[in-house]
Amino acid sequence: MNEEVKHVAVLYGGWSAEREVSLATGKACAEALSKSNYRVSLVDVKPDIASVLAEMKPDVVFNALHGRWGEDGCLQGILEILEIPYTHSGVLASSLAMNKEQAKVVFRQAGIPVAESRVVTRAEAALGHPLPVPYVIKPVNEGSSVGVYIIEEEASQLLVRALSGEGSTTDKIMVERFIPGRELTCAVMGDVALGVIEIEPMTDFYDYKAKYAEGGSNHVLPAQIPDGVYRRVQQYALKAHKALGCRGVSRSDFRWDDTSGPNGELIILETNTQPGMTGTSLVPELAEHAGHSYEEIACWMVEDASCGR
Repeated sequence: MNEEVKHVAVLYGGWSAEREVSLATGKACAEALSKSNYRVSLVDVKPDIASVLAEMKPDVVFNALHGRWGEDGCLQGILEILEIPYTHSGVLASSLAMNKEQAKVVFRQAGIPVAESRVVTRAEAALGHPLPVPYVIKPVNEGSSVGVYIIEEEASQLLVRALSGEGSTTDKIMVERFIPGRELTCAVMGDVALGVIEIEPMTDFYDYKAKYAEGGSNHVLPAQIPDGVYRRVQQYALKAHKALGCRGVSRSDFRWDDTSGPNGELIILETNTQPGMTGTSLVPELAEHAGHSYEEIACWMVEDASCGR
């Protein structure tokens, strides 16, 4: 029990493409913090959030938003101006991680392997395949696999959907060489890399439905992969966390091409500065595997909160 009862404003919802996931994360975190005797206010974020928080004056903001405006440095800037301590990463790290193109620049400089890619407009991509098939199309600045498509054929309905902008709010897209193999993920808590999960999606790839629907994917923890690959994933996740300047908890996603054995290509896909905390999310599972309950990790994030992150 806390000696002083902190007032924690849990910010959730918002208006990004990941609103529904954020609602689930926020509710779960608020419930956990309430059980730990924090005074909790759930705030469904609207564009007037600065004035709402200025009037509320919480001790801490638990940022449970996902996607644009909540995870990309915009909200973090507001909280810095208001001088309200907050969870997760700060302005710069949030902005860098959310922009897949800029994150890759940081990853390369840190010695973390990435897949070759180009950033083009949808109109430019419609003129001809930007890369040889198979390749992946993804928005430059969305999360939760929103607007992600794997293009495996010269002409396909998926390509038509991808170029239509369905499920995305941006015209810029990243086209990235497709890496075959297995999906791996690793979370970092503070300066410690947790375990590695292998994700076995029930669909063609780890898309939005596979991430958040019950039974959408099977999580293997610890991942049944060679020890050397396991350690490299942890090392790269921690390197990415530090290179971007992340704080609190982050989660990095990887692809490992196991067709070439233990030395197969291992590349980082992205780092999430505010990973989901829903019932099907990976971070609570990884934390539990490391001996931390859901309530403990939520409380740890509150106590870790600060400005100038």
